[in-house]
Amino acid sequence: MDLKLNQEVIKTAAEHDGPIETDAVIIGAGPVGLFQVFELGLLEIKAHVIDSLAYPGGQPIELYPDKPIYDIPAIPVCTGKELTDALLKQIEPFGATFHLGQTVTAVQKQDDGRFYVQTSKGTEFLTKTIFIAAGVGAFEPRLLKVDGLDKFDGSQLHYRVKNPADFAGKNLVIVGGGDSALDWTLNFTAEGPNKAESVILVHRRDGFKAAPASVAKMHELCEQYEMQFIVGQVTGYEEKDGKLTGAKVTGGDGVTRVVPTDTLLVFFGLSPKLGPIAEWGLDIERKQLKVDTEKFSTNVPGIFAVGDINTYPGKKKLILSGFHECALAAFAAAPIIFPEKGKIHLQYTTTSPKLHKVLGVETPVFD
Repeated sequence: MDLKLNQEVIKTAAEHDGPIETDAVIIGAGPVGLFQVFELGLLEIKAHVIDSLAYPGGQPIELYPDKPIYDIPAIPVCTGKELTDALLKQIEPFGATFHLGQTVTAVQKQDDGRFYVQTSKGTEFLTKTIFIAAGVGAFEPRLLKVDGLDKFDGSQLHYRVKNPADFAGKNLVIVGGGDSALDWTLNFTAEGPNKAESVILVHRRDGFKAAPASVAKMHELCEQYEMQFIVGQVTGYEEKDGKLTGAKVTGGDGVTRVVPTDTLLVFFGLSPKLGPIAEWGLDIERKQLKVDTEKFSTNVPGIFAVGDINTYPGKKKLILSGFHECALAAFAAAPIIFPEKGKIHLQYTTTSPKLHKVLGVETPVFD
């Protein structure tokens, strides 16, 4: 996968003595965090964006950059990478500064009402508002727990696919029963440049938490001898000269068989971890931040939560829901940032000369 994205619009921070003073800090550079930059930008609020990944895009880039997304309004279909590129292009006029490859380790309310924010790299901020758009938090893949197997992590053991071409022509053993496992099984079985030499899917039972059409296609490929499916669990491995050569799969009958493999791909899903967010004095319910639905504010005034990290009655974990939340959060933050302006009036990008100036476009003239 090409992770260059729209690098020309990603402004990274320069060296800075002392805390960076700003109006807004956004924690999380996934789709919702990026759109928060846009909604704040329309209100002439500049933002600094922090993300633990080395590049923007969040889960769509990290987990499914090449998979199609069908429920973005007015975009019939796009990949995670295409969505990220489009959002980066959209926020280009607003000059957000990105602080990538670092996590927020401390948030402290100051006597003047601002927040002191510090990251794992020692970057410091004094900000009037904070927008937490951290998705499910610091998400980590659930690991395949086989003693000693972790020494192959990153070489012959993988928990995500960043570049499908790396697995072309390999003998793959794919472990899991969800959409990711089935999607990549079908991907590497299909004719094309990424086709594997062989694909064996291993799942602990014959039932799947995946799209029925994908499961049906997988069984069809097995019948055509294009791949294999084994009911069982990986309980060990074989190696030769320091290289992984086989996976030991124990079936429901208690018999352990050795499956030759070059590469083991494991898709057990993600384990969300809130990390330091849990220590910031915010109301938390099932590892999510409780917010109101008027401002998407947390219980701490000035700290907002948007996207999958928040929870409220009727919450739906959709990117489009997060976009809506960004708009209301931005309008709620404006009086905190610009108390002298009074009420902030809604303007439309179609007709507002002021917004056209902010966006750097010409106001159209209609006959």
